[in-house]
Amino acid sequence: MSTDDQVRWDRRYLDGDHAGTETIDLEPPAGFAAVVGLLPTAGTALDLACGAGGGAVWLAQRGLDVVGSDVSPVAIGLARQLASARGVGSSCRFVVHDLDLGLPPTASVDLITCHLFSAPELDEAIIGRLVLGGTLAITVLSEVGGEAGPFRARPAELLDRFGSLDVLHHHEADGRATLVAVATGPFPSGRLD
Repeated sequence: MSTDDQVRWDRRYLDGDHAGTETIDLEPPAGFAAVVGLLPTAGTALDLACGAGGGAVWLAQRGLDVVGSDVSPVAIGLARQLASARGVGSSCRFVVHDLDLGLPPTASVDLITCHLFSAPELDEAIIGRLVLGGTLAITVLSEVGGEAGPFRARPAELLDRFGSLDVLHHHEADGRATLVAVATGPFPSGRLD
């Protein structure tokens, strides 16, 4: 992402309604509400493009140790505040990281979540970052039931992109596509175990 993109996202979080989020009941990100039972409740997680941290904090409250990554320092500051306010600050680590540079440096994880962010150039790295039996949960904007556009997945795109994983759930409707899949190997090179 360019510096302009980072500034744009910082402004969005500064102007948004993120104050007082520590008082709301945290729920799974909308795209994952129907698949909660497929997500692990222990182990380690990497939440890509975590924004203000609602998803990462929700995962930590479920029992996971989470690294949340976002390009916006403002969002990361809000995420840290939320984790602290919700009593899971020791289970959450947040890093400012530009995903255009690849995944943030972490060991392999039990769960990777990505909600409404799509970067096909990271797919191999995402698959390679999962432990054997690790779960990927991703929701992206979709052309299915939505309009076409440069940031929308074409029909069945997630199945094509993550076909090397064991797909547990795939759904496309209303302009969104969700996939939950498990890494059963073999893995791409570059694994960080």
